[in-house]
Amino acid sequence: MKPKFSEFKDTLWYATAPEAPATQPLRGEVTADVCIVGAGYSGLTTALELARQGVSVVVLEREEIGFGGSGRNAGHCTPTFTHYSLPDLRKVLGEPWAERLIHRQTRANDKVGEMISSYNIDCEWEQNGYVQGALFPSHLKTLAKHAKTYNEVGARTRMLDRDEVRDITGSSRFYGGWLHEEAGGLNALAYARGLGRAVLSEGGQIFTGASVTGCERENQSWVVKTQRGSVRAEKVIYTTGAYTVAGWPKLEETFRIMRVFVAATQPLSAASQAAVLPKRTTIQDGRGDIYVYKYNRENRIVASMFPMGARGKDPAYTRKVLSDRLKWLHPELREELRWEFFWFGELDMQRKTVPRLYGLAPGVVAMTGLSGRGVPTGSMIGGILSDWALGVSETDLDLRIEPLSKQPLYMNFAPQAALRGYRLRDGLRAARQRAPLPPHA
Repeated sequence: MKPKFSEFKDTLWYATAPEAPATQPLRGEVTADVCIVGAGYSGLTTALELARQGVSVVVLEREEIGFGGSGRNAGHCTPTFTHYSLPDLRKVLGEPWAERLIHRQTRANDKVGEMISSYNIDCEWEQNGYVQGALFPSHLKTLAKHAKTYNEVGARTRMLDRDEVRDITGSSRFYGGWLHEEAGGLNALAYARGLGRAVLSEGGQIFTGASVTGCERENQSWVVKTQRGSVRAEKVIYTTGAYTVAGWPKLEETFRIMRVFVAATQPLSAASQAAVLPKRTTIQDGRGDIYVYKYNRENRIVASMFPMGARGKDPAYTRKVLSDRLKWLHPELREELRWEFFWFGELDMQRKTVPRLYGLAPGVVAMTGLSGRGVPTGSMIGGILSDWALGVSETDLDLRIEPLSKQPLYMNFAPQAALRGYRLRDGLRAARQRAPLPPHA
């Protein structure tokens, strides 16, 4: 049965992004060197990398460009790893894989900025940095370790004292913070549509409304089939992530879907903008049960959280949580908040929370399990997948190719359990350190 995804047209980005480039469904058979399934960041950046090098490439998309997480995410572009410190990531992945992925991820915003500039993508790109705040004194030690380890690999980050974090964020709630100067933000769907235009400008082909029903080997080629046509290609790459529907047997079992919600206020007044994020940074409030927010071009606050209990299910209560949390962080904010846009996205969560590259058959791979890594990861993945398509050996790729594997049963509940655990941990830390807790915590 086809899974039911959240409504795409509810997003702020759908209401404000430039029009999508003209595309059409696939009819009949076309040939290409490489066929890519999925027109999100990963698929489009792969197609762009290949097309720029003269490789003929076809992208197939069941819905429209950016329909999945690429058009629904909150638009943060912070080139870090959320779930692992860099030393822990090296233990999980081993070498040389960890160091290669660290380099790709920490330099991802260079790639994002280059593509936006080269193809004149109108997507509200602002590179004003990212702050992770410290709501507990003990959190400063963890953030200092992040600053040290990220700076060691070439990132531009630094610690902030209490006065600096207040000047940058407008909030006096933090004991300090960590500033990543290279981080940015954008209109998520506008960026995806801009990448689509870039692919077309380089001679790539994109077919939308083209649901892949299967992939079969015929002689020396792979034939990727849709309802009304097919693509004959030497190599095939699946980049459908959480929005995988059929296409290859058991590919949807490599992850578990976790939902996230995003909301946007009305455009805020000049006085409110002076009180909230006066430097237009992106901010994460430092809690394990995260609250992340930034501005869009219209000066709306765009905030995201994970559903938990009534939060996410009850619209009125959810809007109250969002407002109360923002006003607690910024008591000087006097304006009444109206959350005019509210939408959900789906994440392809898996145990390691780093992208997984699966070898499905000779000449066929799939990328799933980005686990909410978002704009920078989806953008840098194109370099890895295009390397594979161009014949770079498995030992020299920046991700290890693995056999297809099913996620363990505990992943059905582990992500939500982890969120509740983070919430409990932060409550205990606040009590021990006599730090105030935000409302609804």
